[in-house]
Amino acid sequence: MSNELHLDAVDREILFQLRQDGRLTNVELAKRVGLTPPPCLRRVKRLEEAGVITGYRAAVDAEALGRGLEVLVDVEIYANDRRTVEEFETTVASYEEVTEFRRMYGRPDYFIRVAVAGHAAYEAFLTGKLSGLPAVLRVTSHLTMKQIKTTG
Repeated sequence: MSNELHLDAVDREILFQLRQDGRLTNVELAKRVGLTPPPCLRRVKRLEEAGVITGYRAAVDAEALGRGLEVLVDVEIYANDRRTVEEFETTVASYEEVTEFRRMYGRPDYFIRVAVAGHAAYEAFLTGKLSGLPAVLRVTSHLTMKQIKTTG
């Protein structure tokens, strides 16, 4: 038996519906995907147990939290020894302003999503935290003009 879980059209529709609203009751979800509640619940449990569904989260309005400015940051580092890289990653991951942090293949070395109150707060983050880290070679900031699509 293969470790890969086969997803049929109903499984994909369950995932779509839960991505739209993770708080759907099983009864409502079953109605939307054309099943009765018991087999729908079995499918959801199977998707959870297989690790396809990894959790349920609240979508939070960053503006309402006073973090309405989102900046996408490319970071290149000069170091490639394990200790320096691990220290850099641990430090950046600990910053509350950082909402997403990825190590990339090629250049840039890292992609960071930062959420702050505004331009002054971003400048303080950039100059007081990120740019001052020993491993940092280059930082490029990208401000969003318009968000076209986001998925969870």
